[in-house]
Amino acid sequence: MKILIGATLALSLCGLAGAQVTPPEIAKLQQQELKRGDPPRWTRPDRGEAAQLATLRKEINAALREALASCKEEGHAGARSDCVKEAHRTAQADLANLQQIHLATRDLSKTYETSGK
Repeated sequence: MKILIGATLALSLCGLAGAQVTPPEIAKLQQQELKRGDPPRWTRPDRGEAAQLATLRKEINAALREALASCKEEGHAGARSDCVKEAHRTAQADLANLQQIHLATRDLSKTYETSGK
């Protein structure tokens, strides 16, 4: 009986510890931010070519981070290593062809294949 009570108590405490409670002052600030909406910089297009290229570099680096994160889920070390190498190769190829990718994105009727296939 003592074991059953202890197990029930432990499970209930685990349930409480797993629940996330936002402090009221933080929740109030979050609601104020949501009412204001997205900052204008999120929807304003990049004006000049330098700004567009900088954004494209950020996107390539973000894609690399996502690819590396998915590589961590690979089964064994050899597959993980190959995945990481391929992710870095793709990012390097994209950065090397930054200007061509930029020109292709200006005319969306064209596509730019980075895999070399």
